[in-house]
Amino acid sequence: MYVVDSKGGAVACMLLALLFLGTWPAILTLLERRGRLPQHTYLDYTVTNLLAAIIIAFTFGEFGHSNDDMPNFLDQLSQNNWPSVLFAMASGIVLSLGNLLTQYAWAFVGLSVTNVICSSINVLIGTTLNYFLDDKINKAEILFSGVACFLIAVCLGSLVHASNAKDIQAKLDKPKGLIGNESNTSSGNKAKAGTAEFLIEIESQREIKVFGKSTLIGLTICFVAGVCFSLFSPAFNLATNDQWHTLDDSVPHLSVYTAFFYFSCSCFVIAIILNITLLYRPAFNLPRSSIRAYLNDWDGRGWAFLAGFLCGFGNGLQFMGGQAAGYAAADAVQAIPLVCTFWGVLLFGEYHNSSRRTYVLLAGMLSMFVVAVGLLVASSGHRKQ
Repeated sequence: MYVVDSKGGAVACMLLALLFLGTWPAILTLLERRGRLPQHTYLDYTVTNLLAAIIIAFTFGEFGHSNDDMPNFLDQLSQNNWPSVLFAMASGIVLSLGNLLTQYAWAFVGLSVTNVICSSINVLIGTTLNYFLDDKINKAEILFSGVACFLIAVCLGSLVHASNAKDIQAKLDKPKGLIGNESNTSSGNKAKAGTAEFLIEIESQREIKVFGKSTLIGLTICFVAGVCFSLFSPAFNLATNDQWHTLDDSVPHLSVYTAFFYFSCSCFVIAIILNITLLYRPAFNLPRSSIRAYLNDWDGRGWAFLAGFLCGFGNGLQFMGGQAAGYAAADAVQAIPLVCTFWGVLLFGEYHNSSRRTYVLLAGMLSMFVVAVGLLVASSGHRKQ
């Protein structure tokens, strides 16, 4: 079994996880804006998300020799470690619920603000829990300064959303003649990003219709998803380190790879159940679908598969780094909004032609994230293996 046993290796895992975990939401958002049902996309994503965990388990989890203290993946499957397995599966369930909710939050609130709110709540609650579960191996004064920056970021994120919503409404309230003139400034028939016609074009293509909906819907979804996200890392921490001493003394702790396998299995099962239910009983006035319609929908399937791989490998790398440097420090990957905002501006035209107030708030929000990530990484400790 391969073990990350250095602070440098742990930081490398965190940074690579940050790139992966910040990119897959952009892919799912792109597919929704192109008109693909989110239930279809999430079912595809779920398959490769599980496959990524299986690949990690049979490579890193089987690398090298196995012994009684550090058994390989296959050896642990037959051991009496069910209390830890249940923690790992509970972790997967709450993460799956959070991911499912954010699918809809991205449509209502936007990619960057959704991830700011979710990530900040995750850090505020989850990092605090992990700090105490990890026997305070992280530097508290640095760690909680970073947590405070995340808290400021979530407040700024809410203000960014409110300001941007006013900007969008102001664009839509323009006289039709002015809206038409805006579109003429773009090349061909494609509307220019940030214009009213661009927003109307997106609304006509996408499956989740958001015009006229209360902003509180999106913010409420974000906060509920954030609470779900805040619980998955502490539960996984309990699965791999058994701080509550639920295992017999003769049973070794679950390895990261074994715990990640059970974690991903529960993610897969809950996602399949919920999304098949949503095919026939859709939320937010989405059209009804069916398993047959899903199987025949190949438009964007490759992108959804890619998103699942990115999320699966990103989660695995986060857990590998957390096991080495402390799960509280590994919450630095919650700087996902830095990556998501880049994709939001580049791919979706978010914040184009917005007001000066929105730009100032956005800059403040992202600055808080940069500072927070630096502080969380600097607080990294070293777990005794």
